[in-house]
Amino acid sequence: MKLFYKAGACSLASHIALVESGLPFDIEAVDLKAKVTASGADFTKINAKGYVPALVLDNGDVLTEGPAIMQYIADQAPAKHLAPLNDAMARYRLQGWLTFIGTELHKNFSPFFNPAASSDWKAAAMSNLERRLAYTAQQLEDKTYLLGDEFSIGDAYLFTVLGWAKFIDLDLGKWPVLVAYRSRVGERAGVQAALKAEGLI
Repeated sequence: MKLFYKAGACSLASHIALVESGLPFDIEAVDLKAKVTASGADFTKINAKGYVPALVLDNGDVLTEGPAIMQYIADQAPAKHLAPLNDAMARYRLQGWLTFIGTELHKNFSPFFNPAASSDWKAAAMSNLERRLAYTAQQLEDKTYLLGDEFSIGDAYLFTVLGWAKFIDLDLGKWPVLVAYRSRVGERAGVQAALKAEGLI
């Protein structure tokens, strides 16, 4: 498998999932402005959407969208428990978290990385983020990870998104639970390996 990524972007979550899975994989960076990969390939021929992540499977199939990629990775390494079994209610709770992180957190960070975003749009997004982060902190109050005591792909995604706070002057210190959570996840060997591979630490 090969993951196409941009350092520190949402593709980091898929990268973390791959490392945690123990599956063999390669990575290749993408210049998202030029739509060119590090090896000089036209990225739009790999992913017509033009953004990361994209995971090219060994049979040549391409998966896009982080939550789908991460669930695929988790299912290829069931012994790692990166996602609950298909028949478990916990699986649906995980899907709920992946959707929440994608639509309520990830999406509300987007205006701050968009040069065309108005100040009103950013203000509304910040208000949404603060409410959603307060909710997330409340849910993590008595948990090690999103689903309890076991790390999941949901944690890879939440860790990645929380890391963007420092780029938009959003002080996570308002929610000590989130600061402690991100520190805890960040200490995992798999997370450290992904961060180092992307040149982030």
